[in-house]
Amino acid sequence: MFCHGILVILVHMVAVVKNKSKKELVYLCTECGNTTPKWAGKCPFCGAWSTLKEHSVEITPEGVRSSRGLGGPIHQVVALKDVAAEDTRRLSTANSELDRVLGGGFAPGSLVLIGGDPGIGKSTLVLSTLAVMNAAGVKSLYVSGEESAVQVKLRSERLNVAGSDMLLLCETSLEKIIEEANKQKPQILVIDSIQTVYKQDLSGTPGSMSQLRECTLDLMVFAKNTGCITVLIGHVTKDGQIAGPRILEHMVDTVIYFEGDRNHQYRIIRSIKNRFGATDEIGVLEMTGHGLTPVLNPSLVFLQQGTPPTPGNVVCCTMEGTRAMLFETQALVSQTSFAVPQRVAAGIDPKRLTIILALLEKFGGISIGASDVFASIAGGMKVNDTSSDLALALAIASNHLGIPIPRETIAMGELGLSGEVRSVHLLEQRLKEARRLGITQALIPGNGKLPESIQGVEIVRVNTIADAVKWVMDRK
Repeated sequence: MFCHGILVILVHMVAVVKNKSKKELVYLCTECGNTTPKWAGKCPFCGAWSTLKEHSVEITPEGVRSSRGLGGPIHQVVALKDVAAEDTRRLSTANSELDRVLGGGFAPGSLVLIGGDPGIGKSTLVLSTLAVMNAAGVKSLYVSGEESAVQVKLRSERLNVAGSDMLLLCETSLEKIIEEANKQKPQILVIDSIQTVYKQDLSGTPGSMSQLRECTLDLMVFAKNTGCITVLIGHVTKDGQIAGPRILEHMVDTVIYFEGDRNHQYRIIRSIKNRFGATDEIGVLEMTGHGLTPVLNPSLVFLQQGTPPTPGNVVCCTMEGTRAMLFETQALVSQTSFAVPQRVAAGIDPKRLTIILALLEKFGGISIGASDVFASIAGGMKVNDTSSDLALALAIASNHLGIPIPRETIAMGELGLSGEVRSVHLLEQRLKEARRLGITQALIPGNGKLPESIQGVEIVRVNTIADAVKWVMDRK
């Protein structure tokens, strides 16, 4: 009888243990977000090395991952033709540059991630934007996980928005944040920052991989179920990536990065992902005593005005979405003091610089193999447009030969590996913007469609890099 009683107790204990949820250990790739049951040095899905990290997933007794219990509508399968188009009018931020990057404003129910270096102006931009939107009748909730209410108040006084009626919550618990958001029902919710938020029933410290993934997923479900615009502010690492797993970028609808030096007054905001708009638009902001203000004419920011031309400076134009922007390419060539010459590029792809140097050496007759070469984009701008190849080559040749190029001259063209100058897209639009800013001469590719006559601009067509170098030498 005693043994039978012990057996009954053991069976009961086993049943209780089976009914409890368990945690399964998997390995999550921080690059692509896929999971695998075994660790490996290389992710089997995306091929990245050393990106698999331990991650625990809660499993129910039936082997199904636990539900989030956030509520929301029950979705059913419907035919695409029967889906009713809802009102998706965007909410304007009253900041023309931010609206441009977002694709016209915030889309209802969107999840937006804003990243940037510490002190570059993320919180400043969001706080001032919320204050303006709240004054226009948009109910907003600002959740601060890094600063106290007094600190937020002091910052709002510096921005002259201390009298705003926007709601403020200083909290790091995700459960309490969502509970308060469901109670207040704001149109826009800001989490500053996502690295400070944590789930109480999940192991790991705030900012860990598991906490970031689960908190972001819960906020995504909240945004889609309620239609509330949710903005997450994230820190970046030394290499410029969002701190934590890259899975955050895959989960959100829009990813916006701040670019620029925090010690300079100008900032560039760039969208690298946008499900509700284009990803090739940028915005230029100026840091002032009252926060970040939009720059209406960005081209003037990156051009030096009122100074005589110097060797190594050439004006070029790039297309950022629908906007034509002029900038200045600079190059410095000097005799090296080392066995191996230096090749330094700022705002320019270093590999592209190496190719252009090889083209100048082989086809342009410019012998710079034993010289240090430094190239940069003035103003801290980053340019990936291949139409800047010709301008960079002319800047290097100009500095090496000591021949200045007039500031009223612009050069645009892509360089091929055979030394030819290839055509660029939207050339006419670039020339019109250049003419508006006082450009009177333009070096463009010799092949391709000839743009319509731009009154006041002399067109110089070059077919090869040798033609371009000869044009520089003729100015001596």
